[in-house]
Amino acid sequence: MKVTLVGTGCGDPGTMTTEVKNAIGVADILIGALRLMEAVDDYTNPGVLKVPEIRPAAILDAIKNMAKKNDDMEEINVCVVYSGDSGFYSGTRSLLPLLEEAGIEADVLPGISSIQVMASRLMKPWQDWKLVSAHGTDCDPVVEVMGGKEVFFLTGGQLGPAELCQKLTDAGLGELKVTVGERLSYEDEIITSGTAAEFAGRSFDTLSVMLAEPAEHKGNLAPGIDDGEFIRGEIPMTKQIVRAAIIAKMNAEETDTIWDVGAGTGSVSVELAMKAAKGRVWAIEREPEGCALIEENKKKFGVWNLNVVPGSAPEVLADLPVPDRVFIGGSDGNLEAIIDTVLEKNNKALICVSAIVMETMSETVELMTARGMDADIIQVCVNTSRKIGDRHMMMAGNPVFIITGQKAGEGEAADA
Repeated sequence: MKVTLVGTGCGDPGTMTTEVKNAIGVADILIGALRLMEAVDDYTNPGVLKVPEIRPAAILDAIKNMAKKNDDMEEINVCVVYSGDSGFYSGTRSLLPLLEEAGIEADVLPGISSIQVMASRLMKPWQDWKLVSAHGTDCDPVVEVMGGKEVFFLTGGQLGPAELCQKLTDAGLGELKVTVGERLSYEDEIITSGTAAEFAGRSFDTLSVMLAEPAEHKGNLAPGIDDGEFIRGEIPMTKQIVRAAIIAKMNAEETDTIWDVGAGTGSVSVELAMKAAKGRVWAIEREPEGCALIEENKKKFGVWNLNVVPGSAPEVLADLPVPDRVFIGGSDGNLEAIIDTVLEKNNKALICVSAIVMETMSETVELMTARGMDADIIQVCVNTSRKIGDRHMMMAGNPVFIITGQKAGEGEAADA
């Protein structure tokens, strides 16, 4: 028995390679989606047996059952057809390991993909594009466009071009340029360019792909951005050296979901969003002026994965996604309720609290200890120089306590 997995190209038979057409032509058994088998009818032999199946395990079962029923299965050619290219988000990656485990040898033949067709239509090279599938998988287009490269989205299911563009627009990227290719290679192919905001409310064909320009951002700067870089108002801001210590103690991972409670001007939020470049940061701030400043700093630094949440904690925390790490820079007397809300969401979350007065430090340690968390305390005292004539005087700043706590051991986030 010979099993061949083939990519049938972008849609029109003209995008199938001669090698793929030949494999389909000698196939005794054809397996795949019904629409794909119908599309290659002109290249199949008259007696071919068609098996409409797309699930990898079911395809394997079908091949095994045929082998049991046919004594001469060694002379049979089985061809499994996939759309596009067999190496780009294709079902081949799931079926091949199953075939190998079952001791069934297989060949793989590539097809011309929608990436290649889109690039040729735009007359652009695609080797530097970031390739992302939004077809039946979790996809955050905001995070993807922050990588500094053009992003090619294979769309489908619940995330078509309009839905992806809506997410970009909601994050403040409504002006980002995008290009949508509908029904590539077919006679009614359409390619349209515009902005994310323009496309957010439009309808597109289910056979669509999208190319998005990279979003402007300042990248992952070193912890402790100079205070003067931030847009400031009358809202208090965590200063550079203290902020650097907080970022270090938070030790955020690239894909973390993070809350910043009492975000002020958003200086800590901005730096956390840079650290969690493939995650999300939610900045909670009750003062309208503070929310406006956070939005301005978000745009200035291009941290589009930063979300501003107006309101007071813990009330507004209920609808937020489960956090991996939480920074509490201001609690308005609700520290215990905020910590409890965090632990209800994820009892293994890392919580970091900054405090100026000793009473807040003591309360934090007591609350963390009572909840089985290991509390770590550091005190940051920063003296800065001030020039007086041709001399320098050191000016003392208020010492700040940074308390970090987390329950010992590994665990999974609680359902929320």
